[in-house]
Amino acid sequence: MIAREDLTFTLIESTGKKCEFLRTVCRALGLKAEVLHARAEEVGKDALYREKFDVCCARAVARLNTLAEYCLPLVKKGGTFVAYKGAEGELADGKGAIITLGGGMPTVIPYELPEGFGARTLVITEKIKPTPPKYPRGNGAERRNPLV
Repeated sequence: MIAREDLTFTLIESTGKKCEFLRTVCRALGLKAEVLHARAEEVGKDALYREKFDVCCARAVARLNTLAEYCLPLVKKGGTFVAYKGAEGELADGKGAIITLGGGMPTVIPYELPEGFGARTLVITEKIKPTPPKYPRGNGAERRNPLV
């Protein structure tokens, strides 16, 4: 059962086979979702998507500072960026990047998974101002020279 049938989703995936899987699952569940076969750093520069989303969330993509550069350009002012991370260790590097990209001070929510599956952290940030036009930088610059 889908709890919020009023929601729509845009899923971004750079691997074609994964896109097909996501489309199949969305059809099977009756989710209203657009699946984009693209890289987040490309979509973040596209006027159709830049600063258009209420919420952008991601997991297991990159360190927090790089992930923020992929996600925050997609979030509209007043929207929310949610990063699902392993431990709190990345927050020191990520906080500066979040602020540079238009986010406010992040809220960190640590928690333990049941049955000993480990510690996790949600990093939740409200977008308080537009992301400067030069971000995301693209061409791998987010990973080679991450913001701090």
